Amino acid sequence: MKEITGGSVTSPQGFQAAGIVAGIKPSGKKDLALIASDQPATGAAVYTTNRVQGAPIPVCRQHLADGYARAVVINSGIANVCNGDVGLADARRMCAAVAGQLSLQAEDVLVCSTGIIGVPLPMEAIESGIPKVAAQLHADGGPAAAEAMMTTDTVAKHAAVEVDLDGTRVVVGIVAKGAAMIAPNMATMLSVVTTDAAVPNGQLQQLLVRAVGRSFNCCTVDGDMSTSDSVIVLANGAAMGGVDGAAELSEQALETMAQAMEHVCRKMARAMAADGEGATKLITIRVSGGRTETEARQVGLSVANSSLVKTAVFGNDPNWGRILCAVGYSGVDLDQDQVEVSLCGTPIYGQGKGIPFDDGVLSHAMAAKEVDIDVDLKSGAAAIELFTCDLTYEYVRLNAEYTT
Repeated sequence: MKEITGGSVTSPQGFQAAGIVAGIKPSGKKDLALIASDQPATGAAVYTTNRVQGAPIPVCRQHLADGYARAVVINSGIANVCNGDVGLADARRMCAAVAGQLSLQAEDVLVCSTGIIGVPLPMEAIESGIPKVAAQLHADGGPAAAEAMMTTDTVAKHAAVEVDLDGTRVVVGIVAKGAAMIAPNMATMLSVVTTDAAVPNGQLQQLLVRAVGRSFNCCTVDGDMSTSDSVIVLANGAAMGGVDGAAELSEQALETMAQAMEHVCRKMARAMAADGEGATKLITIRVSGGRTETEARQVGLSVANSSLVKTAVFGNDPNWGRILCAVGYSGVDLDQDQVEVSLCGTPIYGQGKGIPFDDGVLSHAMAAKEVDIDVDLKSGAAAIELFTCDLTYEYVRLNAEYTT
């Protein structure tokens, strides 16, 4: 596997993208993105499990029912959530407008919206912007699309890798946005994955579920689950002769694609945690020794969502009791005398008691941009890696003033 410098959703063959200012955001920043395949593509998606969901989600479900899609239109600034029948109609209007520009059927277009909940979309601005963003579609437009997806993100998030698939070079690219209201399942986040491999819809869904389970569903910023989370993947087969009549991937090829998709999704999950609202540090929590991966994730998320752990990391305070407390209330059956914990590589707990360490040295280590917490449950062989960030004064300010 090889990372592509500056890679994005347009790194795979046959994809174009663009991002423009349509006038949705008062800030005047880019707020309308379009990603499109030059040829037919299989499609799959995973969505938030929040029972309150944005209008784009049922529209995407309907349009993906046949397993194919050609384009994704995304607006930022307003989430199109809790807008009733008008919200659903507006999501469909966005798809129809894009279809008209690209000579597609409306069902070939998927839609995502992110931003403030309960505010109607400014459809005049969006429908005026869609011809403009379609006109700017370009094979180098992935980073611009990533920028147009941003809300409180401070950096555009995109990546790509290339792999050898049974002798053919194929590429997997990705764009994503997310900085807060992030908690499994899934992490407020949107992501679009593209590949020029030919992957039948059933296998594509299987690959996506696995990748999301080991990436976005291992990412949490604040424990709040969004209403709009969506991860969409399009596979157009441009590197393999197209998707029409494409055979299922061999077991080896499927594993290669799984690793590539997981890699780019994990890269985005890490980027989201590092870019958490007000964050100063990326926290990586590695849980090993679990009976199952599910239990290991449950323990890790308990630690990752602990406000006391997150504020301790912000303050460079090696207060290991907070970590043990979060491990203990995770709901996983464990033996506290067997559990071992390390912080920034320093053993701090084992055999049922604290391990002596130099407070000053460890506090200094915690001042780094990346802080690692390792928990060994000593109950089995399952392991998981999760990503979160510290909880700061700035997070409180940003969210206290989000709409005011």
